[in-house]
Amino acid sequence: MTDLLDGLPLLCETPPEWGEIAIAKLDQVLVDHAWCEFKAASAGLGMISRFPEHHSLVRPMIALAQEEMLHFRQVTDLLEQRGVELGSPTADPYVKKLRTLVCAEGSGLGGVGDQLILNAFVEARSSERFRLLAEILTELKPDEGDLSEFYRRLAEAEWRHWESFRDLAMTLCNPSAVIDRIEEVARLEARMLESHPLEARMH
Repeated sequence: MTDLLDGLPLLCETPPEWGEIAIAKLDQVLVDHAWCEFKAASAGLGMISRFPEHHSLVRPMIALAQEEMLHFRQVTDLLEQRGVELGSPTADPYVKKLRTLVCAEGSGLGGVGDQLILNAFVEARSSERFRLLAEILTELKPDEGDLSEFYRRLAEAEWRHWESFRDLAMTLCNPSAVIDRIEEVARLEARMLESHPLEARMH
């Protein structure tokens, strides 16, 4: 097994039990994943409208939203092939809890900085879980080889996204403060994950 945390700011891996749940309820996870991509695109565009004074966000966030919407289309195509309905979106408890922690605890970078770091960690955790899911599919579901390869590719995309958010934060905020904040949020995220329920969803 490869190092799931390689190149990511995370301090702890997802428990293997999550992978077992995900494999057992794969279609349910795919539905949640589709909406995660939709929400990620919306979050990127939201950065533009929320912080219009930061013109340097516009092009990177448009590019991110375009890629996330491509992923949304790809996952919805998979659902259609499997005869699974997309249904309605549900709230993401992981993102909600992490947002509360980032806003309530620690030194903080201010509005745009902390929002970039929040998004960076959501992308990082997504990358880690895509890596894990790809490995488990290869090991336990050899008939899902195409899906395993799909998640390997998406893991790389999410890794690039976390770096993009980090780099933007380094540009718009004091770089040393960004490094400190990433380390701080990594501890908060790891502590949160200890009590976060393991469910058939991406986060």
